[in-house]
Amino acid sequence: MSALSGVRTTAPVDGAGTPPDGARAAGQPKRQWRRLVWYVLLIAGAVPTLLPFVWLVRSALMDTNQMFVAPPEWIPNPFMWSNFSGALTAQPFAHYLLNTMIIEVFVVVGTVLTCSVAAFSFSRLRWRGRNVVFAILLSSLMLPYAVTLIPTFLMWQTVGALNTFVPLTAPAWFAGAAGGVFNVFLLRQFFLTIPFELDEAAYIDGASPWRVFWQIIMPLSKPAVVVVTIFTFIHVWNDFLGPLVYLNDDRKFTLALGLASFQGVYNAQWGFLMAASAAVIAPIVVLFFVAQRYFIEGVTLTGIKN
Repeated sequence: MSALSGVRTTAPVDGAGTPPDGARAAGQPKRQWRRLVWYVLLIAGAVPTLLPFVWLVRSALMDTNQMFVAPPEWIPNPFMWSNFSGALTAQPFAHYLLNTMIIEVFVVVGTVLTCSVAAFSFSRLRWRGRNVVFAILLSSLMLPYAVTLIPTFLMWQTVGALNTFVPLTAPAWFAGAAGGVFNVFLLRQFFLTIPFELDEAAYIDGASPWRVFWQIIMPLSKPAVVVVTIFTFIHVWNDFLGPLVYLNDDRKFTLALGLASFQGVYNAQWGFLMAASAAVIAPIVVLFFVAQRYFIEGVTLTGIKN
């Protein structure tokens, strides 16, 4: 009995304090089941978010009679591929795409340049009243877009810029369009994660703040810059209210306004509308999958110090 009393009931461990292979093998099924449960929960949560997109694609391949059948049919019979060709030829979508891309180029370049410069000033330079000005800038986020819409419209009407792309592009060059304030905040938080020793070493070597910005800060901030680019591109691509307010010539319409042209006063061409909507959404989906690594990296690293 005395000999048996000294026998350990727990599994032995090796010299490094880790359980033997048998204990690890016994815990693997439990971890696999836990991982399987998480995958099932994630898939169950993703299904409701994918349902509207599936409904859009399904409706784009149906005629109007089959589209509104109750109970709904999920598989088109037959597949109406002609909806896509008909939608893209019924309206000058190639011209609408050109107008949209012109606005995209000016807004994306202006937003990235001016927002990054402003964020560099708020994060890496020291000047009197910096925090106060930044707080006032953030307070503008609480102003709804509708509050400033009428004064802004009257301003552009006074300078004679209505029915042009100027009201849609010029604010981007002053960090004031496509969520400019939020982009400044996002870039500032990312710039703060870069060690200040890099700036000090560059200043000792005789570099100017402008050189530090271009050759040190911007190359190290690629994830955040890509996030701002994606946000700005999507905002301009989906913008409907801005072109609706400032443009009245159909030759200057964007893709968002072109989609609305399928909705008449008394009826709507639902097959063409769904097909055109799916075609317009497709580039955004492709853009996200191509740049998702930078997008996730830029969001997760923002605000992490050093």
